[in-house]
Amino acid sequence: MEASEATTGKGWAASSLDRIGEGPGFRKVRHAIDVKEMGVNAIVLPPRYQAGSHFHERQEEVYFVHEGEVTFAFGDGETCKVEAGGVVRVDAATRRQLRNESDEPVTIVVFGAEGGYVGRDGQPGGESGGFLDPT
Repeated sequence: MEASEATTGKGWAASSLDRIGEGPGFRKVRHAIDVKEMGVNAIVLPPRYQAGSHFHERQEEVYFVHEGEVTFAFGDGETCKVEAGGVVRVDAATRRQLRNESDEPVTIVVFGAEGGYVGRDGQPGGESGGFLDPT
């Protein structure tokens, strides 16, 4: 199976960051699992690496720090260190730069979209939830 291939079914797709790519750089998650309603990528920053500063014209972004610790530097001169498990939201027009100031790689998952929250539209699917039988 190719690294970028996903497991798919009727109305779903699944993959992993390791299957999508290797080494530092972008993992094009949106493309790999055919996401249509938002942008989603993963970024692996090598140790002591600083990404280029950027902003967007329309797309708000949410960053989830999957592994490591990353420093966000914003256009107003403020910085924010975020550890694994942390999340950061950035307005489209706000300049941002990601820095890995550590000696270990950092993995970040980035979601971007325009158009707003659609509200709570989940509907029951037929099976009830609860704890799985441990046997």
